[in-house]
Amino acid sequence: MLFRAAASSRTIRTTVIAIFCRRKTTSAQYVAARHRDPTLEKLMDGYKHLISVLFLQDLILSSPDLSIPLPFLSSPEASRHLRLRRGPAHFVRSFPAVFSLRPHPTASLPALVYLTPAASRLSEHVTCADPFALERITRLLSLSSSRSFPLRALIRVRHELGLPQDFEDSVIASNPLLFSLSTNPREAGTHIVSLANPAPTVVPAVDAWRLRRLEDLNQNDSESAGEDAEIRFGFKQTFPPGMRLTKGFRSRLKEWQRLPYPRPYEPLPSAGGSLGRRRALEKRAVAIAHEFLSLTVEKMVEVEKFSHFRKSFGIDLNIRDLLLDHPGMFYLSTKGRRHTVFLREAYDRGCLIESNPIYEARRKLLHLVQMRKRGAAFADSGVPELVNVCHRPAKAPESLIN
Repeated sequence: MLFRAAASSRTIRTTVIAIFCRRKTTSAQYVAARHRDPTLEKLMDGYKHLISVLFLQDLILSSPDLSIPLPFLSSPEASRHLRLRRGPAHFVRSFPAVFSLRPHPTASLPALVYLTPAASRLSEHVTCADPFALERITRLLSLSSSRSFPLRALIRVRHELGLPQDFEDSVIASNPLLFSLSTNPREAGTHIVSLANPAPTVVPAVDAWRLRRLEDLNQNDSESAGEDAEIRFGFKQTFPPGMRLTKGFRSRLKEWQRLPYPRPYEPLPSAGGSLGRRRALEKRAVAIAHEFLSLTVEKMVEVEKFSHFRKSFGIDLNIRDLLLDHPGMFYLSTKGRRHTVFLREAYDRGCLIESNPIYEARRKLLHLVQMRKRGAAFADSGVPELVNVCHRPAKAPESLIN
């Protein structure tokens, strides 16, 4: 792991394993000592509700009559995702622009929860499949040393990857030459998804940034060879506003940026316990986390969901601490009793720099969610175009596999 360093006056940590000595603190203390990013924290204030809204929206859309009984929201299965504090009726009525509560046609039966016309129109884009869903699954499988992982791990990040609700049939089963689905011998009732054939050549997302930096470097002959190595093996760093970087921290960061490491799509190196190998494997784990976030639609994911891939990716480290070690690359928010990590370089002033249609639709749904009871006026009319707070046109992503 890298920097648990004193980069901020608030931080209580001074070091990192394999590079310098670290003071002993608990993981919870490490989270509490992180430097806050007010913009991303404000964004998560709304997203913590949007996550629950998306879950309920999925339940409604999967129902044959596009509605669910209100008491179902109190069931153990739904409660685990919704995390309601004041009951299902209060939750539904808190978002009148998204949900409507209507009496059941049979008076003796409980009320039903529906989507409003505005939310129904947005759901066509919010839940639609990303055009590069197949490539995203291929890249994730290529990150695994065995080119496989449990299907349930993929199901947990379906929203983050922009996969359709029926992706098991429409993406995996429909491409038997690329994917295979088999029974998990270690756990009854579960399945393993694998690459059926050798994966095509895959280039990490960070290479595009490195290529641009190297082109700029070649135009400036005064740059040193050390700068070239720092770019070839480094990552873009964008620290939270107001975070003070000490001279020692900058020096250690430059040393880490120049450290060679096994690329995430390359086979895992053979076992060994040398200090240099451990440092390289720690940097490889950082590169995998960077690549994973780059594949998500909104460049963010819950840490708990990412942890389900830890063994498949060959990461033998605490994921949360690993992300906190690199405040210039990742930002961890604890809003909504969830630990959510952002890819910092992908955001500017709380908005995704390279937008996409699914992201745009979710931001509009987020606007309806944030309006709370004031959004009742938009339940039928929908979201006006002027509420697009990012003011960036949706951009179709480039092909992910060369």
